[in-house]
Amino acid sequence: MKQFIRKADIILFIVLVVTGLAASAALTFSHSEAGSGAKVIIESGGDLYARYPLAEDRTVVVPAPKQVRTDSQAPDSDDSASGQYDYYNVVVIEGGTVSVTEASCKNQVCVKHKAISGAGESIVCLPNRLVVRIENGTEEGGGYDSVTS
Repeated sequence: MKQFIRKADIILFIVLVVTGLAASAALTFSHSEAGSGAKVIIESGGDLYARYPLAEDRTVVVPAPKQVRTDSQAPDSDDSASGQYDYYNVVVIEGGTVSVTEASCKNQVCVKHKAISGAGESIVCLPNRLVVRIENGTEEGGGYDSVTS
């Protein structure tokens, strides 16, 4: 009877598994941390609202675009951090992380989302049409990265 699995087959299998795990770990760690030049991109209503360095701490009140303002979306309390807007999100950049700490929307999904810190991560508030994302500052877009190259 012939032997179907040889010693070389086992060694080849182990080498392929180890190579795959090493490549997976390298890609995971290369995307998990934003570089020192990382930027926080804030979009409201599909348009760029602001771009800030991730390294600088700040609090930004982002008003919702006029298209989403309806009476059914009125805030529950008048003691909000933003007394000047009826529909808004409060974005906090602090210690290399970004979070939405307050919003006028009913579901509060954006407020409950964990703080983001890595390039490619985002927080979205659909009722107020807000997108907060982190981009690596070394690329201005359209370039190659470790996935596409």
